[in-house]
Amino acid sequence: MIFYFSGTGNTRWAAEQLAAATKERLYFIPEELKTACEYTLEENERIGFCFPVHGWQPPHIVRQFVSRLTLLTPCHSTLDAHYAYALCTCGDSTGLAVKMLAGELAAKGIVLQSCQSLIMPESYVCLPFMYTDTPQREHEKKDEAKVVLEKFANVVVSRQSGYEQLTLGLTPWTFTHIIGAYFNRFMITDKKFTVDGDVCIHCGKCAEVCPVGDIEFDNTPSWKNDSSCTCCLSCYHHCPVHAINYGRITRKRGQYYFRE
Repeated sequence: MIFYFSGTGNTRWAAEQLAAATKERLYFIPEELKTACEYTLEENERIGFCFPVHGWQPPHIVRQFVSRLTLLTPCHSTLDAHYAYALCTCGDSTGLAVKMLAGELAAKGIVLQSCQSLIMPESYVCLPFMYTDTPQREHEKKDEAKVVLEKFANVVVSRQSGYEQLTLGLTPWTFTHIIGAYFNRFMITDKKFTVDGDVCIHCGKCAEVCPVGDIEFDNTPSWKNDSSCTCCLSCYHHCPVHAINYGRITRKRGQYYFRE
């Protein structure tokens, strides 16, 4: 089984490729959080976790899911007999996001045996120095990611242990535990989303693509302010007329979501 979260589609694409390679079940974390989060593993079934890096940490929705996760094994096997792995997507570097998740999984008896980071087109544009990639760089990243993902899929299919290919970046501890801690505590909010009423075409696409159902739509979108937002920016990037912005900083910035 593969548990995944995705906003603008990068991680969904990667998770779907791994599901096709392993022929194993795919579960979308926001939907699973509506359930008891209890699952029974099949004989020799792998356990995969796929997620985007948010501020050099796993998204809070992924950590919430792991905290509630219960995995049951066939009567004649134990949890440590099932191969476990993680794949994360990021625009440039992961920090210690995978290590953080690995620690939380280990507390559940799940030990990661392989992990991979996948550099994908940039989608977070809410800081002064962050922009979407140029079309050329977007295509380059996708082409490179396909090669990396195919190799990792072979690692997972063959159940290779000890495989770790992560783009940690410079000073990963600082980025994860200081900058990332601040970012995930104070900057993950839907309160800065705005809609240009004279631009909005009232299509409802933003509410349709929000992975956590944070948008209420009544001719124009409004955000619930109920702490469910992950700041994945799916609403912003999918708006066909760029009517949605995050504060003032995104008004002249590009949009991106995964397309083949």
